[in-house]
Amino acid sequence: MHSAAKTLSITQVLACGAAIVTLSMGIRHGFGLWLQPITQAQGWTRETFAFAIAIQNIAWGTAGIFAGMVADRFGAFRVIIAGALFYAAGLFGMAHAATPLTFALSTGVLIGIAQAGTTYAVVYGVIGRNVSAERRSWAMGITAAAGSFGQFLMVPTEGLLISQFGWQQALVLLGGAALLMVPLAWGLREPAFADGGVVHREQSIAQALREAFKYPSFRLLMAGYFVCGFQVVFIGVHMPSYLKDKGLSPQVASYALALIGLFNVFGTYAAGVLGQKLAKRKILAFIYLARAVAITVFLVAPLTPVSVYIFASVMGLLWLSTVPPTNAIVAQIFGVAHFSMLGGFVFFSHQIGSFMGVWLGGVLYDKTGSYDIVWTIALALGVFAALINLPVKETAIVRHTRGSRGAAQTA
Repeated sequence: MHSAAKTLSITQVLACGAAIVTLSMGIRHGFGLWLQPITQAQGWTRETFAFAIAIQNIAWGTAGIFAGMVADRFGAFRVIIAGALFYAAGLFGMAHAATPLTFALSTGVLIGIAQAGTTYAVVYGVIGRNVSAERRSWAMGITAAAGSFGQFLMVPTEGLLISQFGWQQALVLLGGAALLMVPLAWGLREPAFADGGVVHREQSIAQALREAFKYPSFRLLMAGYFVCGFQVVFIGVHMPSYLKDKGLSPQVASYALALIGLFNVFGTYAAGVLGQKLAKRKILAFIYLARAVAITVFLVAPLTPVSVYIFASVMGLLWLSTVPPTNAIVAQIFGVAHFSMLGGFVFFSHQIGSFMGVWLGGVLYDKTGSYDIVWTIALALGVFAALINLPVKETAIVRHTRGSRGAAQTA
């Protein structure tokens, strides 16, 4: 009852959390703009670049589980600072990597670990512990919308940096921007975790994991999130090259990625607000089905700058709108004591999908000279994800131990 271990104000949590996610998600969203400059300058194939980004997604997902465990136990503040330092180091390494191996280590491993410590699972844990259950979906929508705004803001900025300073110096400048997350992390320093404090929890990590993985709805959410990762990372990384191959200018790709970011702001916020009023599983099913429809229309319609902008706008509305409902369902079912860790596992599935989407895009392009097969896979997966989200149960799990449900309500 007395979770009155004092909480942070909603304004502070949302302002600092949103700014951190804006920077972290914004920087990475434009990585597709470096595909051609880097591969041409280094004489590498697209598969080399795509593989490093694929490694990044796996490292992000894997490290996210452990970042979540640490954040749940010791607070998010330390995790975010470490993530910011990894981010700056990874971007510097990405700029100066001379071999595919060092490129994969910096762009893949370092930046992947950095994102694990500075994005949704960790920041949402702070929201879960400091925002009431009735406002949680809305608060998650605000934070996801901030990440979307970062994408909208950063893609044209990154395009401008590349054209003004060259691709290498642009990455070094972004490394400096990543360090701004260090002072912002202080705004998420929770009183309950101050001075190395540890919050008491009713379940051990092993008990929480056993409970979650035995629960069918948790597994269905993980499968749906796999599809989300496959679709968005394939499109985000490979669409600039797909459009250039089709004879459209690089500006069209930059504007398309920016439109995804802009409309994502509205989509994620709307999903968060609607999650307070409608069944979240139905929101998720609609999002995945709508993505499949949008991809189908994009592939069959004549390809023009206008058709690209329309597709980017529609996909933007659906881009990260899966994030607030998925995470809110996890918190609703299991409570917030192990929320960052469980969110990390769901996100790990997302990153396996991301790995497959970005890597298959590169491999199949190099083998067939076309992205058609991967577009078709992305479409079919959208229908699959829509169907498997419908049976998800959103109600809080019933436990026999007293107080474990209380964890869900005290945050």
